[in-house]
Amino acid sequence: MITRINQLFLLETSEITYCFKVLASGHLEHLYFGKKITVDESYDVLTEKVEYIGGNMISYSEEFSKLGLEDRCLEFSTLGKGDIREAFVGIIKMDGSTTCDFLFQSARIEHEKEMLTTLPCSYFSKEEETNQENKQCLIVTLKDKNYGITMELIYTVFEDCHCITRSVRIQNESEEEIEIDRIMSMQLDFPESDYKIRSFHGAWAREMEWEDRSASHGIFIIDSKTGTSSNRNNPFFMVSKEDTTEDAGECYGFNLIYSGNHYAACEVNAMDKLHVISGIQPAGFGYTLKKGEMFESPEAVMTCSNLGYGGMSQQMHLFVKEHIVRGEWKEKKRPVLMNSWEANYFKFNEHKLIKQAEVGAAHGIELFVLDDGWFGKREDDTSSLGDWQENTKKLKGGLSYLAEKINALGMQFGIWVEPEMINEDSECFRNHPDWIVKSPKGEQSLGRNQLILDLTKPEVRDYIITEMSRVFSSANISYVKWDMNRIFSDTYSTTLAPKEQKEFLHRYIIGLYEVLDKLTTAFPHILFESCASGGNRFDLGMLCYMPQIWASDNTDAISRAKIQMGYSFGYPISVIGAHVSGCPNHQTLRNTSIDTRFEVAAFGLLGYECNIGDLTEEESKAVKNQIAFYKNYRETCQFGNFYRIETGENGIYQWMVVSKDQKEAVGLFLQEKGKANQSFGKFKAKGLMMDKKYHFSNRAKVFNIKEFGDLINMISPIHIKKDSLAHNVIAKYKKMNSETENGIAYGDVFCNAGVKLKQAFSGTGYNDEMRLFGDYASRMYLWEEIE
Repeated sequence: MITRINQLFLLETSEITYCFKVLASGHLEHLYFGKKITVDESYDVLTEKVEYIGGNMISYSEEFSKLGLEDRCLEFSTLGKGDIREAFVGIIKMDGSTTCDFLFQSARIEHEKEMLTTLPCSYFSKEEETNQENKQCLIVTLKDKNYGITMELIYTVFEDCHCITRSVRIQNESEEEIEIDRIMSMQLDFPESDYKIRSFHGAWAREMEWEDRSASHGIFIIDSKTGTSSNRNNPFFMVSKEDTTEDAGECYGFNLIYSGNHYAACEVNAMDKLHVISGIQPAGFGYTLKKGEMFESPEAVMTCSNLGYGGMSQQMHLFVKEHIVRGEWKEKKRPVLMNSWEANYFKFNEHKLIKQAEVGAAHGIELFVLDDGWFGKREDDTSSLGDWQENTKKLKGGLSYLAEKINALGMQFGIWVEPEMINEDSECFRNHPDWIVKSPKGEQSLGRNQLILDLTKPEVRDYIITEMSRVFSSANISYVKWDMNRIFSDTYSTTLAPKEQKEFLHRYIIGLYEVLDKLTTAFPHILFESCASGGNRFDLGMLCYMPQIWASDNTDAISRAKIQMGYSFGYPISVIGAHVSGCPNHQTLRNTSIDTRFEVAAFGLLGYECNIGDLTEEESKAVKNQIAFYKNYRETCQFGNFYRIETGENGIYQWMVVSKDQKEAVGLFLQEKGKANQSFGKFKAKGLMMDKKYHFSNRAKVFNIKEFGDLINMISPIHIKKDSLAHNVIAKYKKMNSETENGIAYGDVFCNAGVKLKQAFSGTGYNDEMRLFGDYASRMYLWEEIE
């Protein structure tokens, strides 16, 4: 709900309040963002009282001599009038001036979402469409005091998830052109600085590692210069009080609906105020506006909770699920897939793929995905990107025939594409060498042996749309994995004038969104999954077109636990692609059990990326059971509410996902390393109904007796040599069932006291009621309401 009280603007939901006022000078003073408070005409208590500005501080004007912008909490900051903090907006005029002085002109409250025209943005859900009170947008218009430039601040309130979005629109109404050299989307000023910042950094195969640091004097920057939203620093970050925990304390979450270079700065100024901004990366950015032209910034998302990181995550998850993801697959159950990549890499043929699909179908797989290598003369990553005709040496019948064979097995068929890229060894490059992103002089640098197509060129966008439309129509294709396997270099476009080159990276992203919009609109039934060497473009912008993203090329279960945990702070598990792969793992060479690999991947969108036909009989049986189990609990696993319980401290992960109606829940307990003489275990649930009874159980497992090694001789009447024929024969016919958990209690017992688990093996004895829980061990637990 948005209310105007005189010169105060109040944005609120049932849980949060955000408010600012127009100062007499025309500046916007930020007053409060946090837990819901009651604000009426007596809001003066929220205004900072100033009689004299600080020494060595700039006074805004003779008329407003008490106003020192450097030391005020504002809705936006600009350079030139005394505010020396990181600027929200920077504009260079034709006379060379960089001073900006935007003052309040007017404001209006709309009951329709102010949609962006060049970029994707959030939207109101169908339920909100029927409730005008919950559909509110505030547009505040400001004008530069000395130049004909208008700035609109656009705020949208989302009642259901307690989130607020912000974006900015700059309109050049002057007679001369201007250059925007800096434009943010969000600013939040805190009157104190006793906060910590949690950012999410990483690299290929090490996405979303988090790091906490106390806000301190100076500037901490979270950014990307890769041309993508980047695996180096994800655009999502948090600001919280120093004593905030997973379940308690003040926590703010921020994200940006953008897939290009982003920038966030957290700055503590000389007066110990914390200044937070987020938007497009200003380094290398510039955008020229001629008379009458407009520029809009990406939409930023912000939320806050007094229930710690977990409370903030719940709100951000709901925002993504309800106001970012859209289309037919928004709430549609995602199929269990089998991806061909790690089973084959580039070495496959039609017969081999069909055989693998047959095995997959027999195990319950619902979607077979043909990854890289199906087109052109693609035998490795040095050729054929850009040539999207089937490689008939590998696929004699083409995609259509292969799809028919896959469909006949009762499975859907999907493919991998990388449309934004091109190899020099391709017919496309030979015919259109001018289509690539390249500097005007010098040799072009390669990434994964490939170059980037210039999406600022209309003919390139048309080519991609035409070729992908042809490919997607050439067979019964139900799924598309859209990859991008390099970052930007040699950024230059022959379509842009020299002074416009700073616009290139932003224009590329606009071009990408145009391509994605046209293709996803033309093929609404296809399930699109975004990928960029794993998580190099894991952002809300891509999720506006594709309802899921491949989280990381690292499929190792232990690595994935940390990666998926990192994503969970800002993104729901319904958008996270996760696969079971072979062992030793192809990225870490680590061995983990087939069950641990499954149980981690089940807390995402489940797929298999191994040659199921090469599994042992024991592993094959396990996979069939896994898929059957997952299908029974798929809706909860994919679309339930996700809770973190243990987040990797001391090598322990405990997660839980609870169905929307709270009648069913699935939990994970993962241990990195076993400890001697440590048999006690407990699982403290979250998200259950306190006054309802639940039956508690665990997913049944079967263990190989060889896990005990030569300990078997403690009970064997004869000596059995490890890995001998006798040992193998016994292991084949003698299996050990996992412990059985079977308890009934009220939700408040499970959530407040927790359930004490069956004793873990600790070296002093064993029977089938003990929990085998060594290195890389895991368990799945179930809660089901008793009617």
